[in-house]
Amino acid sequence: MSATTQVKTFSDLYTDLQNRVRVQTGITATENQAKRYINIALQDMHVGYSERFPWAERSGQLLTQPRYNTGTVTITKGSTTLTGASTLWDTANSFGVDNMRPGGKVVISGRNEVYEVSSVTSDTVAVLTSRWVGDDVSATTYYYFEDEYTLPSDFLRPLTKEQFSDGIEIRLIGRGDFRRMFPRNSVVGRPTYACIVDRAPSGSVTLVRAARFHRPPDTAMLIPYSYITANLVVTSAGATATEFSSDADEPVIPIRYRHTLVFHALYNWYRDKKDDVRSSEAHGEYTDLMVRVASDNEVGTQRARIKPAMTAMRRRAHAPYRGGSRRYDVNSKFDYMDD
Repeated sequence: MSATTQVKTFSDLYTDLQNRVRVQTGITATENQAKRYINIALQDMHVGYSERFPWAERSGQLLTQPRYNTGTVTITKGSTTLTGASTLWDTANSFGVDNMRPGGKVVISGRNEVYEVSSVTSDTVAVLTSRWVGDDVSATTYYYFEDEYTLPSDFLRPLTKEQFSDGIEIRLIGRGDFRRMFPRNSVVGRPTYACIVDRAPSGSVTLVRAARFHRPPDTAMLIPYSYITANLVVTSAGATATEFSSDADEPVIPIRYRHTLVFHALYNWYRDKKDDVRSSEAHGEYTDLMVRVASDNEVGTQRARIKPAMTAMRRRAHAPYRGGSRRYDVNSKFDYMDD
């Protein structure tokens, strides 16, 4: 790291932290602690909705699945095997997506229960996650729909807490409210509400995030949305990552703001490692920097202002009252501020 340039890489950041706390560099244990504090600072800077930084904003589009009800189905009481006739469940539609997929939902014979699809083995055979509780049905009507759509692997959180989509009026609500308001969620149509759900991982500790809609879409449509990415680091090879690992890694934060990470790490270092009163000073510096960074990036935003009611004051100043007990002027001297 140059002694005269702004910090840029992971190595610059943790070395600068060590220099500020005046510890010897090159010691593995101390260096690892500095690295950890820098990674904590990177994540903490992007937690919550208090500031929205353009470098972490991303856009995406969800392609929804059309409702599918071609053919008829047969199923016996207590069974999980759904058999179709004249169905093309394992065949791709015009958008390159199979007409029925695991995780999708099925409503059979107009009943209230909603069944989830566990697997699709052919165009005419699918397996449900729950057993059929009704009487045996043969060649009956059904419809298949999807109300959950997997979000990108780097999806950290929505850009705002109120709206999911940028171009379609889809209100974002909490998971608890969604379950309470739409316990079955089987009436398809134009989506009006959405919530973000986390699904159990498969072969990884990372949860799979998805958007769940009410009403479930009944046609193919593109739903645009914006979000905050979890990939906050770019490696020397140009790949994205969630945190620093190699010395040459750089944060997606613009260079002019990167030293903010050092002050957050400095606060943690003094507080946790030395129990030093200087932790409050470092935290104050970090908070001040964050306020300035946020203000620097909110170009065009209208902030709240206290504005006095000036109309009546101007009117009286330009045309003062005359006569009676009210204000008056003499030879217009009040109006023109003459001697």
